Amino acid sequence: MNSSTSSRGITILAMLALATVFGLFATHEVAAQTEGGSSAGAADSPRALHLLVRRSLLISSPVRIKRISMADPNVVDAVVADPNQIVINAKSPGASSLVIWDENGQTQTFDVVVDLDSAGLREKIREALPEEPIDVQATREVVTLAGRVSSQEVADRAIAIAHAMLPKKEALVSLLQVPVAPVAPTVGQVLLQVKFAEVDRNTISQLGANWMSLPPAKNIFSVSTQQFGPPSLPQGQALTGSSGGFQLSDLLNLFIFRPDLDIAATIKLLQAENLLQILAEPNVLAETGKDATFLAGGEFPFPVVQNTSGGLPVITIMFREFGVRLNFTPVITPDGLIHLKVAPEVSSLDFSNAVSISGFTIPSLSTRKVESQMVLRDGQTFVIAGMLSNQVTSQFSKIPGIGDIPILGKLFQSRAMNKSRNELLVMVTPRIVRPDAPPPVPSEPQFPIPFLEAKPAAEAGKK
Repeated sequence: MNSSTSSRGITILAMLALATVFGLFATHEVAAQTEGGSSAGAADSPRALHLLVRRSLLISSPVRIKRISMADPNVVDAVVADPNQIVINAKSPGASSLVIWDENGQTQTFDVVVDLDSAGLREKIREALPEEPIDVQATREVVTLAGRVSSQEVADRAIAIAHAMLPKKEALVSLLQVPVAPVAPTVGQVLLQVKFAEVDRNTISQLGANWMSLPPAKNIFSVSTQQFGPPSLPQGQALTGSSGGFQLSDLLNLFIFRPDLDIAATIKLLQAENLLQILAEPNVLAETGKDATFLAGGEFPFPVVQNTSGGLPVITIMFREFGVRLNFTPVITPDGLIHLKVAPEVSSLDFSNAVSISGFTIPSLSTRKVESQMVLRDGQTFVIAGMLSNQVTSQFSKIPGIGDIPILGKLFQSRAMNKSRNELLVMVTPRIVRPDAPPPVPSEPQFPIPFLEAKPAAEAGKK
């Protein structure tokens, strides 16, 4: 009994010992599988980190870091700050992997994505184009512009700003939507409506006198400033104390003679105001790309001396145009605009600067003209203003000494002043005329005196 009982106790103890051993091995295996499974899970699902170029990120670990590994050092650079911290510096756009080992053998994996910094570009576009809804997005080394802008000029300006701020032009992708305008036909005619308005004011002020003592006075003399028709001795006529006199080329506008004193005076006292107004409204129709000319005025003749084969000079007559002239060339662009080259001119005869040659009086031309090119829409008006001219001419003459005496010296002085003011305004309005849409027929001018009415044929036959 005792021997059998003891053998059974030994057997139970051995079985318990084996169970304990097998249980311990099973526990370590499960722990190993759990650790292996957790490591595998960490490796299969790395954490994502997003950085901007030239930015840094600090990573802290509760366990001391043993070593690190960076897949692409050109994109991201990692620096160990202390045993528990790492500083990541983004160098260029792209992607890289970062693996960290701690002193316990555990690993952490990160997928680092570095994008371009689009904040500065976004702010610059917003300042330059505040009313345009342009969205700026950056993905790694590519920057995308998206949105609907008002015109192609706005889109080009936004792209130019992005090219100036990005390191490479290839890094920009434009998804901007531009409204497409309907393409207008480039054929047709252009009706040019022009208004010329000119105002020319001229003011003249003249004051002077010529004094003469005539025979049979004891003292015969003449006093003049030589400005207004001075008296002169006639050729071949003797001047004595009892006969003779002076020759006057211009009596001016006042003539005074005292027979009892034998003293005469011619006085120039004149004020004049002249006004010239020109208003012309020509309408000229021209085909696109063709020149057109308009002239409202006339031609004046002038002589021209020409040499012949015999050596004798021959005088011929030529004509020069003057008045209101308009030369223009319209071109209709594909986007419906009108490119206009216009040269308006206003000229008038100026007899104050005329030249006399061999008995011919040739007047000069006072000309105001301008030439310009512009792009206008249908119906827009281009105004050429500011063509203003102010001129003042003053002539003063006096006899030295006696002309400086107060009050009395005014009789021995002469003065002439001429003031002129000229202003020209030109308004140009082009309109596109299509063959399928003729313009309205303008009304006839209003005649102040009616014409003779035609009588019916029946009444004419009776007579």
